[in-house]
Amino acid sequence: MTEPRHRAGRPASQRDSEQDWPTLDKDLGRLSLIESAAIHTARPLVGVGVSLLFIAIVTAIVAVAAGELQGTLMISIAAAFAAYMALNVGANDVANNMGPAVGANALSMAGAIAIAALFETAGAMLAGGEVVSTISSRIIAQGEITDSAHFVQAMMSAMLAAAIWINAATVLRAPVSTTHAVVGGVMGSGIAAAGFGTVNWSTMSAIAASWVISPIMGGVIAAAVLAFIKWKIMYVPDRIAAARVWLPVLIGVMAGTFACYLALKGLRQVIDLDLHEAALVGLAVGLLSWRLSVPLVRRQSQGMANRNASLKALFRLPLVVSAGLLSFAHGANDVANAVGPLGAIVRALQTEDRATELGVLPHWVLMIGALGISCGLIFFGPRMIRMVGSQITKLNPMRAYCVALSAALTVILASWLGLPVSSTHIAVGGVFGVGFYREWYVARRARHADPKRAAKVLPPEERQRRKLVRRSHFMTIIAAWLVTVPASALLSALCFLLITTLVG
Repeated sequence: MTEPRHRAGRPASQRDSEQDWPTLDKDLGRLSLIESAAIHTARPLVGVGVSLLFIAIVTAIVAVAAGELQGTLMISIAAAFAAYMALNVGANDVANNMGPAVGANALSMAGAIAIAALFETAGAMLAGGEVVSTISSRIIAQGEITDSAHFVQAMMSAMLAAAIWINAATVLRAPVSTTHAVVGGVMGSGIAAAGFGTVNWSTMSAIAASWVISPIMGGVIAAAVLAFIKWKIMYVPDRIAAARVWLPVLIGVMAGTFACYLALKGLRQVIDLDLHEAALVGLAVGLLSWRLSVPLVRRQSQGMANRNASLKALFRLPLVVSAGLLSFAHGANDVANAVGPLGAIVRALQTEDRATELGVLPHWVLMIGALGISCGLIFFGPRMIRMVGSQITKLNPMRAYCVALSAALTVILASWLGLPVSSTHIAVGGVFGVGFYREWYVARRARHADPKRAAKVLPPEERQRRKLVRRSHFMTIIAAWLVTVPASALLSALCFLLITTLVG
């Protein structure tokens, strides 16, 4: 009788041991499976435990530091809510910057998390302190909430509700706008505190319009950049020669766009420029980057084969740089979503001026936002990074580069047009734009290559299989976008009623 194939190739001593101790080997195998399952199950609990520890440490430090200030208890509780909010911003929002680079295999997950944590923290601490006005002053009509206690409770409710909603969206793997969540939270608590007349409805109308404007602009620009790359670089006889001409141009556009983007969004604490001045800075940086990248691209492309794999290698470094710059700008701009209401609470408890200009956030408030975003990214970010980077549509370095460039270009264009946009909607819209463009392009090539075959009516299953964008994720994300403001507003109103009941 012959031995099973999986045992025949093993040494004789190992086969004899298995024959002598069959029951022990089976039990050890079961124990190994149980151990692996236990480790896999306990892994998410580590992040939860560290997050709770982070919130507790923040609360304790703020309580000690604010011991002599008025409203120490409320500030400590608000700091805990802000820390929870920052963790959720890191878990959900940062994926928009790093997801395409990871999905394109330009960065490993560990590398992406390290770069994002570094640049998010740097952006928050170096350029995130300038807050033109509190979030409340844009959504709540100034002077409507005259009671300091009600104003503080409204801001606390807004933070808590926004954090809960973003947490739920992260569990559902839906990238949502943290800005819209905070806006909805402030609106809901404002209505609960002082009625519908307290809301600045013109601002809310502009925000509602951005639900449509942001993803469409991001998707169209990303698709246009991808079409240009296909036209000028990918589908030409000599791809490497074309890349030597056009890749430096794209690098110059990227550098100039990000210079303008950072000047507008991230560096106002260092220097305050209007759109025209920022555009001149971007133009100068873009021309310099183009000139410097020409010899670098020529040197890197030496000896490369004339195929798409070589183009992917050439686009990898610009993609990594753009992801880092997006993270810096995100940390500078969106740290206010996490800790802006906390700054408003601190000011309201220390002065009689509750909903006016906030100015520069205190350093300890910025530190809560920076560390919270980084911790949320490290422990909960990989899930959303994989979602944005690889589960919506397949990305490579060229397509991911189009998404990153689209994000910066759309923000600049929207600033010029005076349109309120969401960076989350822009980035995810760019991913959708690249995917839908590829669907259209593949179908178009198939029709031209074989008109008779293209004319055949395919069964629904085959048509669904050939789609390059996963429709289930598309519908989930769109639904999450539509309900973010009303859901966070409802949660905030309930939180406000609960807090006032407990306090009062």
